Amino acid sequence: MVMKFVLILVVVLVLVWLLSGKRRHDGQPPAAKPGDSKSPQTMLACAVCGVHLPRDEALPGRGGVFCSEAHRKSFEQSQSGS
Repeated sequence: MVMKFVLILVVVLVLVWLLSGKRRHDGQPPAAKPGDSKSPQTMLACAVCGVHLPRDEALPGRGGVFCSEAHRKSFEQSQSGS
């Protein structure tokens, strides 16, 4: 008796879960958030470590772009010492 009730409850919960998922994925793309209107940016690699970062966040320097001020300084010091 109890097993039958648990089985019916599980079936009902699975059906509710499946139906709620179908409504969410009805072929429509998710609504864009207010900050998502930016166009994609070019990704640049740091000249020292190779980490890729958006063009707006890259630090320009002699010999390329860098992910941090420390990498820019270390690169420029190594180039001036040669």
